[in-house]
Amino acid sequence: MQFSVPQFIEFESKIVGPLTIRQFAFIAVPVLVSFALFFVLILPVWILVATILLSVGISFAFIKIGGRPLYMVVLYALKYFWQPRLFLWKTPIVVHQEPAIPSVQRRRQQLKDIVPDFSKVGKLWQDITTSKEPIPKREKRQPKKSIGDIQEQYQVFRRITGEKEVARRVDYR
Repeated sequence: MQFSVPQFIEFESKIVGPLTIRQFAFIAVPVLVSFALFFVLILPVWILVATILLSVGISFAFIKIGGRPLYMVVLYALKYFWQPRLFLWKTPIVVHQEPAIPSVQRRRQQLKDIVPDFSKVGKLWQDITTSKEPIPKREKRQPKKSIGDIQEQYQVFRRITGEKEVARRVDYR
């Protein structure tokens, strides 16, 4: 069964002429608000308010900054200024330190005895991965195989095309 994978999902569909629904809304809302204000305000004030509203609407509809629409940039800026910010400072370093009492020192020594020393594990891992020699009392040397044993493991065969090829022989018994 095949499924169609949608492509161009980052582009909005052009619904109202050459405009998307979002662009149309950013232009239509200021036009409707300025139309309503025409009956409320005097003409010079209405022209100023309508010009501001329409320029903001058109800029929100068409301007992109850094690949993001202007209205998103404005929302992020308002969110940045509105939300409280948290500033952290480092605590000052104390120069004077009292000596530890003997019971604390004894407890530290007990913890050292319990916690394993991982530096030896790191050295062992490095020895295993990088050395050619076996680690004593850990690895056993494998006896080297004779040429006869190796030849028994592989077999030469001929393909349908006539080419010779060597493959590993597997006997299922």
